[in-house]
Amino acid sequence: MSWLVTGGAGYIGAHVVRALADGGEHVVVYDDLSTGSADRLPEGVPLVVGSVLDGAALEGAIRDHAVTGVVHIAAKKQVGESVERPLHYYRENVTGLQTLLEAMTATGVGRLVFSSSAAVYGMPDVDLVTEDTPCLPMSPYGETKLVGEWLIGAAARAHGIRAACLRYFNVAGAAAPELSDAGVFNLVPMVFERLESGDAPAVFGDDYATPDGTCVRDYIHVLDVASAHLAAARRLADAPEGTSLTLNIGRGEGSSVREMVDLILKVTGKQDIAPHVTGRRPGDPARVVASADRAREELGWSARHGLDAMIDSAWQGWRHRRG
Repeated sequence: MSWLVTGGAGYIGAHVVRALADGGEHVVVYDDLSTGSADRLPEGVPLVVGSVLDGAALEGAIRDHAVTGVVHIAAKKQVGESVERPLHYYRENVTGLQTLLEAMTATGVGRLVFSSSAAVYGMPDVDLVTEDTPCLPMSPYGETKLVGEWLIGAAARAHGIRAACLRYFNVAGAAAPELSDAGVFNLVPMVFERLESGDAPAVFGDDYATPDGTCVRDYIHVLDVASAHLAAARRLADAPEGTSLTLNIGRGEGSSVREMVDLILKVTGKQDIAPHVTGRRPGDPARVVASADRAREELGWSARHGLDAMIDSAWQGWRHRRG
């Protein structure tokens, strides 16, 4: 098959591109390069520069490269920014997906792997989040991902599209330093930034109903996220028309913020720095941990990398980017 990967020059996208290419799939990247970089792409992988809002460009890329499936990763993804710019997020994430689906139906492309998010769940009050846990997103970003899943489901029913929606949990790590996350929006790079500036890492609240009082999350290596996309792409290759899967992509193991910060301090050799506890952030649930059983059953996939590998590779990438 030939896969068009939207957002394939970004952090997660570039890892997915490598996983597909290494797995023997033909890959074409479609990216507007607003946050991605062509330097992330393996040699020989074609790059089409364009917006997901440009239907003609999408159709052209699909036809020019004989694309038979799409992995849709391109999206705006910052929760705080989505609160400030909801119209922008709905245009890019929802209208962009609609435009892509229109291009797919116009060109007869019938397979789609969609980058969704655990943000669709909001603040679930459960020990393990399953795909059947009620979705109550708490930000415009989470809403756009849930609406995207609905839109894909409708297209699957109406047009026979085979689809897999992958709900990522907390992604970290890198396959190589040059592929590391350039943003500072998640826990691991946020702690790195604090340490680099000589400040103590901040822990938002230590009075939650968890073993050490700090929030518990499911952290997953970006290499495992990438391998999940390859598994989903292969699952859809011979799936019946109208197949629609929704799958959690996590390790199924919870780690507290304090555990993560302590491990980061160990990896960076800064154990002498004590984290600074501040007040809770509004909207932070005490625990969000995936049940990954359905992904294992449907894809034969499970996460293979642990926290040490995640943090060590992220740290190597941070140092690489800082020269």
